[in-house]
Amino acid sequence: MLQSMTGFGRASNTYKDKTISVEIRSLNSKVFDLRLKVPSNFKEKELDLRKIVTEQVERGKVDVIVSLQSTGGDESGFSLNTNLFKKYYKDLNSLAEELNMPPQGDIMQAILRLPNVIVTDDSEIDENEWKMIEQTVKDAMKLFVAFREHEGVSMYNALLHHAKTISENLEGLKPHEEERINKVRQRMYTNLEDFLGKENIDKNRYEQEVLFYLEKIDITEEKVRLEQHCKYFSDELGTAAASTKGRTLNFISQEMGREINTLGAKAYSSEIQRYVVKMKDELEKIKELLANVA
Repeated sequence: MLQSMTGFGRASNTYKDKTISVEIRSLNSKVFDLRLKVPSNFKEKELDLRKIVTEQVERGKVDVIVSLQSTGGDESGFSLNTNLFKKYYKDLNSLAEELNMPPQGDIMQAILRLPNVIVTDDSEIDENEWKMIEQTVKDAMKLFVAFREHEGVSMYNALLHHAKTISENLEGLKPHEEERINKVRQRMYTNLEDFLGKENIDKNRYEQEVLFYLEKIDITEEKVRLEQHCKYFSDELGTAAASTKGRTLNFISQEMGREINTLGAKAYSSEIQRYVVKMKDELEKIKELLANVA
């Protein structure tokens, strides 16, 4: 199934007097880029979290944020990093004075939301608590993947439509091809008349030159290959493995672009050029969508 690289998933669970929240979001990227943000006393478990994510995600810039909050009055598991709080407060006030900025909002609340101001006690990891964190990450991953798949359905339909439109424009060339050939023949004959005179034209040599020229601007092969690429592209949308689909479709779209460009170079017809421009427009839309395919 086609997946978008843009995704979002959030889940939460309760363990004793703490609420465990996990948020996963991603944007498109040519490579896999994972950033984890976890409470300081669970840093040693980052490799386990990374494994959970990498088993289901291969491309995209992914942020995973794990946070713990106390739900009761007992805050024994949390403490205020007073030194860091003072540093933030001093730096922010100095910056405000330097920029001549009036105080805005509640600076105390703003500082409390900054990283590592509220910290958990660096005690040994509670394995049961860790299992609940792990389960919450998996719950968030399910929602995250479902989001990407839902977006993928829309992308699939759009990509299929654009590939079909290129094929339809390709069919639209047929009525103009014979007209183009007749115009080329007439233009060549008119030029010969102007330079040599009608009585001096060698009919056999003229026909040979026309055939030679028409072979150079023949677009039959390009049309056949482009049609095959469009069919291959549509087939791959539904059959390619998820891990390689984005790259495969990109390669096919590049081949489609080569054939369309060659059609434009050989067109020698304003009508055919109009269809070529339409096909290029559809191909650009395909490329924009493929930039976000996982």
